[in-house]
Amino acid sequence: MNTPISRPDSVATLLNRARQLAGQPLAALATELGLSVPGNLRRDKGWIGQLLELSLGAHAGSKPEQDFPELGVELKTIPLDASARPLETTFVCVAPLLDIAGLTWATSNVRNKLSRVLWVPVIGDRNTPPGDRLIGQPLLWTPSEEEEWLLRQDWEEIMELISLGRVQEITARHGQTLQLRPKAANGRALTDAIGPDGSRIQTRPRGFYLKTGFTSALLARHFML
Repeated sequence: MNTPISRPDSVATLLNRARQLAGQPLAALATELGLSVPGNLRRDKGWIGQLLELSLGAHAGSKPEQDFPELGVELKTIPLDASARPLETTFVCVAPLLDIAGLTWATSNVRNKLSRVLWVPVIGDRNTPPGDRLIGQPLLWTPSEEEEWLLRQDWEEIMELISLGRVQEITARHGQTLQLRPKAANGRALTDAIGPDGSRIQTRPRGFYLKTGFTSALLARHFML
């Protein structure tokens, strides 16, 4: 790989970098960074996000902080079809399943991650080879009061169920904006959680995801689709 791109020194610099990428196919960006392009994403699901992180100077990786903590900005790529509809839910962060007493929305990692997001659309359906997918115009987004209220309501409802030992009852149908889903490479990966009687149980790790209805409406409002 070529020399890593420096971290942006301001939000304006970050946004300008993202705008300069718009219209490029992912293959061109990968070539510029000296990276190979996978034939499909079955074994390289995170490839697009990692490519954009590298190109914009993000170095946080999987740490529980924003991708650009010094700027207070999280980077989220969002795959869209030709009609600009999100193709999948958007991963936010891993959900805490233990030691959650005293945790509030204000101090939660979900709120931290979503307090300011640089959305970078990637256009191309699942049949489009990864290298042929196009980078769209970026959007720097901060939740409105109504959006934050909806997110907080879902987060608090889900976290209450987790605290009551009901994590295994939570399905992707819970929540208007957020959902909780298993987050692991395979079904054999297990972690500790609170069980129905308050003791520890083993369950699959969970992650918070933004529902496509929420991200679709968000993009439609800002891009006037």
